[in-house]
Amino acid sequence: MQNRHKRKQQHELKRQNNKKSAETISNTKEEEPFPTHARPTPDECRAIRDSLLAFHGFPQEFARYRKQRPYLITLQDREESSHLINNCDEKNDNGVKVEEEEEESVLDGLVKTVLSQNTTEVNSQRAFLNLKSAFPTWENVLAAESKFVENAIRCGGLAPTKAACIRNILSSLMEKKGRLCLEHLRDLSVAEIKAELSHFKGIGPKTVACVLMFNLQKDDFPVDTHV
Repeated sequence: MQNRHKRKQQHELKRQNNKKSAETISNTKEEEPFPTHARPTPDECRAIRDSLLAFHGFPQEFARYRKQRPYLITLQDREESSHLINNCDEKNDNGVKVEEEEEESVLDGLVKTVLSQNTTEVNSQRAFLNLKSAFPTWENVLAAESKFVENAIRCGGLAPTKAACIRNILSSLMEKKGRLCLEHLRDLSVAEIKAELSHFKGIGPKTVACVLMFNLQKDDFPVDTHV
């Protein structure tokens, strides 16, 4: 009897705590990506980021994706971490100044992400370089026979599937927009970008999230069973 009463009290206490948590979460901003998760807080995330930057330095392979967004970065945020980032992206490990790379187009980023599916980064990069070498423009890719596109990206694996996906993206763009370009996505909201990219056959949530994060610098994060 005592154990039953104790369990009842624990259940009631847990219910009250959950209610308090829900009330706290309900007061968060609507734009929060995970409104039902109270933690980690923005301050906790920034603290971890700064600790990782201080310990590892800023990864040079990601320097090209950095884009300052003043409307998202607070003055305190700049003061606390700007020295950590700025000191890292001026020179590489050999002390040589790193030149700023040209901004990658959204369409290039989307195709790169398609080629990265179910393969290694090395193979996907080789596949993209082979594709651009064989077909310098996306118009060339669209006009080419499928077998030649497949041959160009074969080192990345799943060549027939990926070639079909890429050509479908290009043909859909040409049919709907009249040109092979996705730069208009930069002016859209996250919801609008997701809706537009998801219309392409073979483009799922993870691919969309990669393009949002790496090419459009939006607050989204790719997650699947491996991440």
